[in-house]
Amino acid sequence: MCRPTPVPSIADQAPSEDVLTAYDESHLVVYLRLLDAEADGADWREVARIVLDIDPEKEPDRARRAWETHLRRAEWMTEHGYRHLLERKS
Repeated sequence: MCRPTPVPSIADQAPSEDVLTAYDESHLVVYLRLLDAEADGADWREVARIVLDIDPEKEPDRARRAWETHLRRAEWMTEHGYRHLLERKS
C-alpha cells in the first residue's frame, strides 16, 4: 500500500532567486497544485487552506503572501525554472 507523500512545510514566502533552489525542488508538487487551482479559478483562500495548509481566517496576511509568492514561483517554474531541472538531470 502506498503512503501519501508528506507535504513539505510551507515558508511564508517562496524563493525569488533566478536559480532553482532546494526549496523549489522539494515543493514541485505544491507548485503544480497551485497552477491547477489557478487554472480552475479556485478562490485563493481555499487554495491557501488546502494546498499551503495556512488558515486565511486566522492568518490572512500570511496566507495571502504565501499564496501570491508561491503562485508567482510556480509560474516562474513553467517559464524558466524547468530549464534548471532539465540541466541538472542531463
